[in-house]
Amino acid sequence: MESYSKRKRECPSSPESTQPSSSSTFPDEVLERVLALLTSHKDRSSVSLVCRNWYHAEQWSRTRVFIGNCYSVSPEILARRFPNIRCVTLKGKPRFSDFNLVPHNWGADIHAWLVAFANNYPFLEELRLKRMTVNDESLEFLALNFPNFKVLSLLSCDGFSTDGLAAITTHCKNLTELDIHENGIEDRSGNWLSCFPESFTSLEVLNYANLGSEVNFDALERLVSRCKSLKVLKVNKSISLEQLQRLLVRAPQLVELGTGTFVQDLTPRQCVELESAFNNCKNIHTLSGLWEATVLHLPALYPACSNLTFLNLSYAALQSGELAKLLAHCPRLQRLWVLDTVEDKGLEAVGSNCPLLEELRVFPADPFDEEIIHGVTEAGFLAVSFGCRRLHYVLYFCRQMTNAAVATIVQNCPGFTHFRLCIMNPGQPDYLTNEPMDEAFGAVVRTCTKLQRLSVSGLLTDLTFEYIGNYAKNLEVLSVAFAGSSDRGMQCVLGGCSKLRKLEIRDCPFGNLALLSGLEKYESMRSLWMSACNLTMSGCRRLAREMPSWAKKGCPSFRTHPLNFRNNCSQGFA
Repeated sequence: MESYSKRKRECPSSPESTQPSSSSTFPDEVLERVLALLTSHKDRSSVSLVCRNWYHAEQWSRTRVFIGNCYSVSPEILARRFPNIRCVTLKGKPRFSDFNLVPHNWGADIHAWLVAFANNYPFLEELRLKRMTVNDESLEFLALNFPNFKVLSLLSCDGFSTDGLAAITTHCKNLTELDIHENGIEDRSGNWLSCFPESFTSLEVLNYANLGSEVNFDALERLVSRCKSLKVLKVNKSISLEQLQRLLVRAPQLVELGTGTFVQDLTPRQCVELESAFNNCKNIHTLSGLWEATVLHLPALYPACSNLTFLNLSYAALQSGELAKLLAHCPRLQRLWVLDTVEDKGLEAVGSNCPLLEELRVFPADPFDEEIIHGVTEAGFLAVSFGCRRLHYVLYFCRQMTNAAVATIVQNCPGFTHFRLCIMNPGQPDYLTNEPMDEAFGAVVRTCTKLQRLSVSGLLTDLTFEYIGNYAKNLEVLSVAFAGSSDRGMQCVLGGCSKLRKLEIRDCPFGNLALLSGLEKYESMRSLWMSACNLTMSGCRRLAREMPSWAKKGCPSFRTHPLNFRNNCSQGFA
């Protein structure tokens, strides 16, 4: 990369600034080295505002960029601002697209970005995409036009098949990471792994855990054997325990492992061999997968559990006793994902065995079965809060909750930065007092002063949103569904939460008055999503007139009409 001192004369002028354009007190080479130490994109953006020299130095020294909304900037503007980018992280569709609430052809196609990158960043090495549309032609284009390409991560993307993956494995000779997770992939063949050349040895990360079809295991085994730097391996459920044992023998250096189906009739000798293979993997700190895991084969895991910091059991419907036995061997656990099949008794074991726990996610095993008997309640959450005082991130799906329980939980764990509570029956009150859940979330925002992300649920009035506006001064992301009494609720949030970046609302009684109350706020936000609310076309057209810059930024719904409506009363834009 050419240094800033050599390129600054060619640099386009920065925007007008109130800061003086005096020369930096640092030599250019020193300034570049200082800026290189900043890893946060927020910090990089902040230093670019210090003065014009720092703006230009940051421009030429930046190699990584994060774009949280693919419609907030064009690839051409990106290339003009940062000419030396090597690594791009790009997010597309709104989060509610995961719940099929976004039209099929909403947008967020990667291909135009790739064409621009080929013209401006032929040296691109890393591409991380989330909720983008990626087709096979785009993956082939990527594989053929970037000779130094090393990292491809696709999370919740759609539009491609295993043919596209074959193009990547065939042509990307320097690939170090291939991470395809929770994508909508068309499985045409399991032979895409066979397309890696036999001389290929550079892979460090391979994750295809959510791919539905079988893969060529012989090709996988050969690949794992020759990639001595492989640190992360996450296979899909087609891999048997016997095959898993063979992979572990060839890759004892793994630090993250995603297993296949964890159920199989093993001979005593095979059980010993599996346990021995896990025992030799001394460095594993992340374990996931374990599809259909049962008490029969869980003991084979115990030797690898002593150093675990992250245990993802969101595909393993464990019962409380099975979880308790496993957690007894995980003294260093910091992150835990489980299904609600563990019930409150299993969460009591979490509170007893995981004093270092910082993140807990409890997912519903069957969110659509209203007659289901198992599940978790406020009792399990309370037990965790008493034993895990470092807890600061929670996603908790439950059948019932009380105001008093939430108040006690946040009193025990006041350091919450992410509090996402989902009471699965919409509009459900405190089941003991029959009161709204207003005081629960009031306690959250009053007590947890570092709160950045909040998801609310249950029977809520405008009082909840008044509490949020008054106390949640560091809140950046708010998700709301089936809540509120009137426009005043949304007005309180928009008027009080100065750091809000994303606001996600569905099935709430907020209308035009609430929408238009945020005109001064929206320019500083990344995205707003409203669906099944009391909006009208006239209100949305007024918003479009008042904020023409949104249309200029390329929002897909603005291209053809002011806003993208669903069911005549919904709006979705970013």
